[in-house]
Amino acid sequence: MPPAYVKPYVKRGKTDAADAEAICEAVTRPTMRFVAIKSEDQQAVLMLHKARELLVRQKTMLTNAIRAHLAEFGLVAAQGPGGLSALLAVFDAHREQLRSMV
Repeated sequence: MPPAYVKPYVKRGKTDAADAEAICEAVTRPTMRFVAIKSEDQQAVLMLHKARELLVRQKTMLTNAIRAHLAEFGLVAAQGPGGLSALLAVFDAHREQLRSMV
């Protein structure tokens, strides 16, 4: 059962006992709709999508952090993977100069 269908049956605060009571009440309703059970294959595909989404989000965070840190030293480039590649090439070219600044 989706949580949104049970929500109207919660009488008081968010506790396990109140949630269990609301679920019991909702199950007894003849018009209540239930969520279909997913197969193992469907769950595996969903897990892969979630893992990939997490990796893409972390990669974006890392590239943005690298760009921000190098911008502190005046090395600025366009957003995206191409901009980061160009930025890292400029960084390699100016590595010795940057070491003397630190």
